Amino acid sequence: MDYNTGKYGGTQSTSILYVPATLKYYRNSWTLKLTVPYLQISGPYNVINGVGVTGVAATTSTTRSGLGDVVLAATRNVYNRNSLGFFVNLTGKLKLGTASSAQGMGTGRNDYAFQSDLFQLTGRLTSFGTLGYRVYGRPTGYSLSNVFYGLLGGSYQFDQETYGGMMLNLAQKSTATGASRMEAILFASHKLDQNLKAQGYVLKGFTRSVPDWGIGASIGVLL
Repeated sequence: MDYNTGKYGGTQSTSILYVPATLKYYRNSWTLKLTVPYLQISGPYNVINGVGVTGVAATTSTTRSGLGDVVLAATRNVYNRNSLGFFVNLTGKLKLGTASSAQGMGTGRNDYAFQSDLFQLTGRLTSFGTLGYRVYGRPTGYSLSNVFYGLLGGSYQFDQETYGGMMLNLAQKSTATGASRMEAILFASHKLDQNLKAQGYVLKGFTRSVPDWGIGASIGVLL
């Protein structure tokens, strides 16, 4: 689950609860991922999860909930140098416009993203970075610009079961009246047993295109 809240440059707060069920399948150098989320938004209609402020005029604050945008992703490890601790992944994502645009929960259009992820292992420290490009659909009533996005971060393995770290998410602005995205995330993960892992994080936003703050937690089960 993820819960975040912010004013997005306006006078009213918007709170978003995002509860995804995610299935990953690993096969050789491939990882396939399906995410089906429940979404609840309390706030003006012009704030959309994953986009921020759309520029559409909205003054009334409402609560709406239901199916969010389903996401499909495929990742392939294209470079693996265990001797150097260096790895490169390529990922393609398809976000289906399944969240209701009529209720202001999504754009109602499919989006596409392509990204490269790099990892460098040095002892207990892992450094990582992402560079990607997102192509937005063309929703009715407003315009979204395609954007470059990325992140930089690192994690430290405290023992065999626990690691933690920090990352900085960045993206270009997607609307003419919006702002670039910048948010910092502190995270930690703990292995409860051989097949069960718990994770948690806190988020701090620095621009009006992202929430002011957020928290999240997840449980992963290896089948």
